[in-house]
Amino acid sequence: MAKDEVILRFEKLSFEYGHTKPILDEVDCSIRRGTKTTIMGQNGAGKSTIFQLITGGLKPESGRVIVSNGPTIAISRQVIPRNELDLTVREFFLKAFEDSVQAGLRKDTGRIYDIDPKIDDVLEVVNLKGHIKMHERIVRSFSGGQQARLLLASALIQDPDLLLLDEPTNNLDKAGIEHLTKFLKDYKKTVIVISHEADFLNSFTDGVLYLDIFTKKLEQYVGNYFDVSEQILARLEKENRKNALLAKEIQENKDKANFFAMKGGQMRMVAKRMREKAEELEEEKVDIRREDKTIRSFVIPHQPDLIGDIISLTGFSVMNPKTHKIVKRKTNIILRKNQHLLLKGPNGIGKSTLLESIAKGTADGIVIPKDVKVGYYRQDFSTLNFDDTVYDCLLQVMDKHVEETMRGVAAGFLITGDMIRTRIGNLSEGQKGLVAFARLVLERPGLLILDEPTNHINFRHIPIIAEALNKYQGAMILVSHVPDFVEKIRIDDVLDLEQ
Repeated sequence: MAKDEVILRFEKLSFEYGHTKPILDEVDCSIRRGTKTTIMGQNGAGKSTIFQLITGGLKPESGRVIVSNGPTIAISRQVIPRNELDLTVREFFLKAFEDSVQAGLRKDTGRIYDIDPKIDDVLEVVNLKGHIKMHERIVRSFSGGQQARLLLASALIQDPDLLLLDEPTNNLDKAGIEHLTKFLKDYKKTVIVISHEADFLNSFTDGVLYLDIFTKKLEQYVGNYFDVSEQILARLEKENRKNALLAKEIQENKDKANFFAMKGGQMRMVAKRMREKAEELEEEKVDIRREDKTIRSFVIPHQPDLIGDIISLTGFSVMNPKTHKIVKRKTNIILRKNQHLLLKGPNGIGKSTLLESIAKGTADGIVIPKDVKVGYYRQDFSTLNFDDTVYDCLLQVMDKHVEETMRGVAAGFLITGDMIRTRIGNLSEGQKGLVAFARLVLERPGLLILDEPTNHINFRHIPIIAEALNKYQGAMILVSHVPDFVEKIRIDDVLDLEQ
């Protein structure tokens, strides 16, 4: 089949959630076979929704999604659903095939009987080599980074004509990202990627679909990620300059209208024309693109009256990635007020498990005084109750329930309007991340524990988050595989779990 053949096309496609949240409005665009396309847009704009429309998980209000010549489609999701965490690896991959068949994304029928060799091959591709009992391991037993590789593998094992990747670098360490980047460069079929990792995207992107949260349109650009980002920025600056000039002219007309209105008589007609001219100019203004708003600069207040040792570490346990056995290590680290510790180590060594045990106070060799309040940012957001509304989720961590204060903090994280009354489970992953940060601001912890806090977060917000963490004056333990992010934060000590 020719590479310039259109494999996917949207025709006058419109979609909205519950008639209250429009996502797409009569979108027309197409993807050519063999291209590698990035979808850009703000957290909550509806990027993952586009994937659901492609796979048939959601149906459009109007218009059509046309997939040419019946290609196979596979999607690598952002997170493993909770009802799949207790499956074995073999069951997890079998379910991926069966779900694709049921959704009509491939024409295979029945179960896949030669699955084991395919699993071995695809685990090699995602650099997740296992021991002899890997196929029997429970999915829940894998680290966040390893689960990210399983998600990717569950799509790759189907060898699809159209591969959809939703935040595939989340939780991946440097080696994992490098492995995925090489794979995508060499991959000959069509790929559409949602990600906030600029360098990763730029290494393979042919073009960009830009989802404008205000116009509900998909704007199509050709070029690598950095080139397209510059084009979009230049257009925004041009629109802002135009708005500034129009605002000046509008004010001049209003001032003249007020002046002539005071004169009375025929001058009132002149004043009326001036007001009409001001109204016409108002309509010419380009609405500032809300998806380009960033969160406001913020501070995470630390617990008051912190004195002495906030946390002391004399030992910890990690997983040996080769033998898959727990290994105990010794250390001697004490964190007091205004001290920041970075935990390093490859996927699967047990960073998230260690952070969870510290937050719960169950880790051997680690002591936190009982009066220290712990603020814990989990990469899977399981510290949030998905049945709560955002309103309740934020209010419950405050010492004093002052709604005005809560709403002010929430607004700084772009949590406004209907979103404040939305259930946590109905938010996008990026929006959940912003809610988690708003909670930390309201919680005022003495010890801040952060597990991959840039996952799912719009890249425009990341420098602001880094600045807030850099200035945090309590004790902090951070895990992050994003070097550019870590470089912006003051780190006083590093604990390499692999050493």
